[in-house]
Amino acid sequence: MDELEFMRGRVYGADHDDAGPQPGRAYVELVGGPLDGLLLDVTGLSDHEVRAGVALPTEIGSHGPGGRALYAPRAADSRRFEWRGDTP
Repeated sequence: MDELEFMRGRVYGADHDDAGPQPGRAYVELVGGPLDGLLLDVTGLSDHEVRAGVALPTEIGSHGPGGRALYAPRAADSRRFEWRGDTP
């Protein structure tokens, strides 16, 4: 199993020992960019917060450690957040 296959279906920021989705939580799929295929837990976020998108810390983006990957909801499918680029 390669690294991309290993990460697919895992929850961003979850403990490695229990990185799968949990019952009763709401998730969106991250599409494209360094976090492609990971799930993001959006439980408890307001509609406004979800529409604004997220800047997620990641060491595997174009800026390396300390950088962030920017994701925002797809216009046609709010269950998927599309990569918008990286920022330091």
